[in-house]
Amino acid sequence: MAFKPQSENDSAMSEINVTPLVDVMLVLVIILLITAPLLTQSVHVTLPKTAETTANIKDQPLQLAIDAQGAITLNKQAVANQAALETILKNELVKNKEVAVHLYADQAVVYKKVAEVMATVQHAGIAKIAFVTVEE
Repeated sequence: MAFKPQSENDSAMSEINVTPLVDVMLVLVIILLITAPLLTQSVHVTLPKTAETTANIKDQPLQLAIDAQGAITLNKQAVANQAALETILKNELVKNKEVAVHLYADQAVVYKKVAEVMATVQHAGIAKIAFVTVEE
């Protein structure tokens, strides 16, 4: 420890003693190093086996795709125009009120076309729409 010698002007010491701070930080690092391996251990459980189930087709989102040329497909079936798309979407909405649409738009397609298709989906009454992208 460093002590300041007594002098005639007893002003406050302006230096910060960092030794206690370093001590506390080293204790925290040691605690972290000890507890981190304990957190990664897992309990091995043998899970029960069940019969396979099929996915609920009713709850599957509609797959709406726009290719580079601007052609629209719904669930891999070609759609003639946006009016026909709106009719099909309205029929799907009558069948399932919670229907969702996944939009697959080619990166080369003009944004205007994507905006028009989105407006058609919204005009049909479907509020759940998601854009599907590919991870690079």
